[in-house]
Amino acid sequence: MLSFLPSFIKGPLGLLFYIVNTIFWVLPILLLSFCKLLVPITLWRKLCTYLLDACAVAWISINNVNQRLLTGTRITVQGLEGVVRKEWYLVLANHQSWVDILVLQRIFNHRIPFLKFFLKKELIWVPFLGVAWWALEFPFMRRYSSAFLKKHPHLKGKDIEATRNACRKFRFKPTSIMNFVEGTRYTEQKHEKQASPYQHLLLPRAGGIAFVLNAMGNQLHKLVDVTILYPQQRPSFWDFVCGKVAEIKVDVRVLPIDEHLIGDYQNDKQFQQRFQGWVNQLWQEKDLKLAEMKASQ
Repeated sequence: MLSFLPSFIKGPLGLLFYIVNTIFWVLPILLLSFCKLLVPITLWRKLCTYLLDACAVAWISINNVNQRLLTGTRITVQGLEGVVRKEWYLVLANHQSWVDILVLQRIFNHRIPFLKFFLKKELIWVPFLGVAWWALEFPFMRRYSSAFLKKHPHLKGKDIEATRNACRKFRFKPTSIMNFVEGTRYTEQKHEKQASPYQHLLLPRAGGIAFVLNAMGNQLHKLVDVTILYPQQRPSFWDFVCGKVAEIKVDVRVLPIDEHLIGDYQNDKQFQQRFQGWVNQLWQEKDLKLAEMKASQ
């Protein structure tokens, strides 16, 4: 353990470790991806997919070693006994910091299939990470607003269809799809501006989850509901890298995905109301769980 090092050394050292590890794994990931594209044989492409995910898991594993060596952060998790590596999951979590992603990767690595996020199409241009996400077949999506669709009605439904096409490749191998339901990181200012009825959460965006479930259909088997608490304060990525986060608490619930949760959220008003009610109930339970976790400190 190198957590005894001062923060001004741990921070740059940890960041350098992340950068070098990312560049190291991007190279074989890209090579495997191009090999997969060049040889149009189903068995070969399946093999490449497994190898690509193995590279991604190794990438995250080394990042986790970096965290354990330098940060000394203790992560306490409840509920992991309900997950396995051979299921298709939709993973939902509250969102407070970019550290959330590192926490999710750390607790679920080797326990469920490699986490894949629905990403905005513009993120493919992020240096190194964008091309790695593309090679690992993260679904890049383009969402059209209602105002845009009114001006371009011929594009209605194209976003759903494009996402379905992107998700078809997940049929052959267990996959975990991640979604931050609030759509943005929690701050007191955002909480006040939204007049959120929840004590510790922003308003949930039901449309994003409905979009994923509609696009994936019956491919997703279970819902993994994750509640993350930072007992001291919400940290920045730099705080985490510098070892300033002593403890993180996580609660995990595994829930079924019932058929009534799959429908046309955009056009079916009755389904939309039912789905919003279900998401609001889920968020109410999460708010109570956060209060309980805070009280138990």
